[in-house]
Amino acid sequence: MKLKRMTIFEFDEFSKNHPLGSYHQTSSYGMLMSENNYDYELIGMIDDNDNVVAASLILIKKIGLFFRYGYAPKGFLIDYSDTKLVKEFCELLKKRYYKKNLVFIKINPEIAIGTLTKNVIQYNDNKNIIKDLESIGFKKLIDNKFFESMLPKYNAALNLKEFTIEKADKRTRNKVRKSEKKGFSLVKGDRKDIDIIYKFIKSKKNASIVHYYNYYNVFSKTDNIDIFLVKLDFQAALESAKKNYEKELTRNNYLVNKFMNNNSTENLKKKMDSDHILEGINNDIAYLTKRLADKTEEYVAGAITIKFKNRVNILISGYNTQYKQFNPNYYLHYQLIEYYKNDYDYLDLNGLTGDFSDENPYKGLNEFKLGFNPSAFELIGELDLIINEGLYINMDNNGLLLKEFDRSKKNKPTDEEIIKKTKEIKVVEKEPKKSFITITKK
Repeated sequence: MKLKRMTIFEFDEFSKNHPLGSYHQTSSYGMLMSENNYDYELIGMIDDNDNVVAASLILIKKIGLFFRYGYAPKGFLIDYSDTKLVKEFCELLKKRYYKKNLVFIKINPEIAIGTLTKNVIQYNDNKNIIKDLESIGFKKLIDNKFFESMLPKYNAALNLKEFTIEKADKRTRNKVRKSEKKGFSLVKGDRKDIDIIYKFIKSKKNASIVHYYNYYNVFSKTDNIDIFLVKLDFQAALESAKKNYEKELTRNNYLVNKFMNNNSTENLKKKMDSDHILEGINNDIAYLTKRLADKTEEYVAGAITIKFKNRVNILISGYNTQYKQFNPNYYLHYQLIEYYKNDYDYLDLNGLTGDFSDENPYKGLNEFKLGFNPSAFELIGELDLIINEGLYINMDNNGLLLKEFDRSKKNKPTDEEIIKKTKEIKVVEKEPKKSFITITKK
């Protein structure tokens, strides 16, 4: 076995046909990350017959003053159940990247170790892969329940071929159906519309609008990115609200008469619920009338999606919170399902948290995504393949790892503190121990 630099065509074809292939493991993603201070290589391992048996996009980045690390987003394209194959690939990677002064290579394979059922994770045998990787030189990093890692550890995806709105939970069904009566329409956009979407998402992630322009520039070359906007027609919404008001008013009068004939607690509750609905619709009418005086329509939500193989990934989505009562996010996601269901098999909802308690600050996000009844998984998490153990320990001690990878930004050291600690630590270059990874030869 030996390593080789792969061409763009070779690598993308391998990724497209590999079970673990994802848009994160494509030449396009490498080009994207080259705009974010990464270099990248497309590396394959070939057997004696020149067949590629494993491959990976390796992103390379400088960290601090003296160090560099590698990152294989979504992990290597390899059969992780074949421990011998993984050992050999990692040994070759260590030899290659030790010479390039990399300290470690981070991976986060898209391997599900558990399935979420009724807010409980049911684990499977894939958990054993963690021990196998640790035995060949990986360090398993601390698991997190939120979004502190490079990519979410918990994820959810809808089977588009099997989904019907009846399979969603009652709350989600009601919000989707109500949103369809609000005068919304889904509009296909393009690059110029990213500035509209960015207004809805800029507070969600620490990423500039240029980041999303770069996404479009790279993935539009292969027609693998879509831009969507949700437009609200104020005139149509106002007419719909007036019809709903008349319909509910008729129902309310019936409930009033029913309560007068039988003042039971149940009849009182139904009448009060109807009063509340009428009040809400009346507020909508007043709001829409005011907005219609200024303009006839407005974009209120949007999403950017990435397509790869049989899966559509929601890269980012958001909505104008001024229209929260109209449920534009529910409308947007349901319309995405309808738009893609004939041509793709899965819609990746892009991340959950692993905290299913009522105290979870992201409880609303979890409930929103899980309300569509997707399949939800806990993934294997992040592991570092350590290439230079001495330097890795130094990076950990001086706070470089915390500063680079902790997305929570809590207790992160300042640049001044890192420089001071780096000067205090003597950096010693050491060859990896030969016993670190043992390769069994036939």
